Amino acid sequence: MRVNFVLSEVATGLRRNLTMTVAMILTTAISLGLMGTGLLIAGMISDMKEIYYDKVQVSIFLAEGVTEEQRLAIETKLDASSEVKSYIYENKDEAYERFQQQFSQQPELVQNTPPDALPESFRVELINPERYPVIAEQFPNGENGVDQVRDEGDFLDRLFSLLNGARNATIAVAVVQALAALLLISNTIQLAAFNRRNETNIMRLVGASRWYTQLPFILEAAVAGLIGALLAVGGLVLTKILFVDRTLSGPIKAGIIPPVDWGQIALISPIIAAAGVGLAGVAAYVTLRLYVRL
Repeated sequence: MRVNFVLSEVATGLRRNLTMTVAMILTTAISLGLMGTGLLIAGMISDMKEIYYDKVQVSIFLAEGVTEEQRLAIETKLDASSEVKSYIYENKDEAYERFQQQFSQQPELVQNTPPDALPESFRVELINPERYPVIAEQFPNGENGVDQVRDEGDFLDRLFSLLNGARNATIAVAVVQALAALLLISNTIQLAAFNRRNETNIMRLVGASRWYTQLPFILEAAVAGLIGALLAVGGLVLTKILFVDRTLSGPIKAGIIPPVDWGQIALISPIIAAAGVGLAGVAAYVTLRLYVRL
């Protein structure tokens, strides 16, 4: 009987403040959706690092007119280096053939590039891809037949810095939205408690505990938080179906970016739900304790 009474009070409270309840749900859904997006982006960044850093190569471009002795000296140094996992030597013909394959979609560029324009090089794979600056130190530019040392890590660092910035910005907006949701929850609970102050005062006079009179308000906020969390999860599902699986299908198939699978969404969905219910419930409880006397 007490459970039925509490549930009926929750339903009544949600109906009485329908407009503010809807606003609270939508604000919570947006903040939780952004939080989920930030978590997905963080997972994608981690997967991309595994994909790309394992493929990082350092290119040692040889100077024009490099001698055979200098080339052999570079090979000997690479063989002796503890940082080098493997390497291949690429002459001008091989470099031009690879250039033609890479830019096959730009025939004008290929036609305007003479076969001898690309230098000889060593393409070096490292044991620890994050230590690519070591090779640049071992082979100074302009010395001993080396024209320049170029690594792909600099580009990846800039790329991941950009992605990390996007993730941090998303989470920052989520935090701001969460604060707005908490303030809205607090105002909604205060208004609900004020509208039902006569009922709760009567309940206290007949012996109801403070916790018993506060529980319907806390459950109202928790239910609103749960609905907001479900909407956020639904938004992530729609984003995967309509945007990731369609718009990004080409880069995903090409292995440029990792896919977002259902397991990742299933993994963060309980986190989103717990955050929605927990934050709303805690906000309601603190509001009742600080600002409302029931």
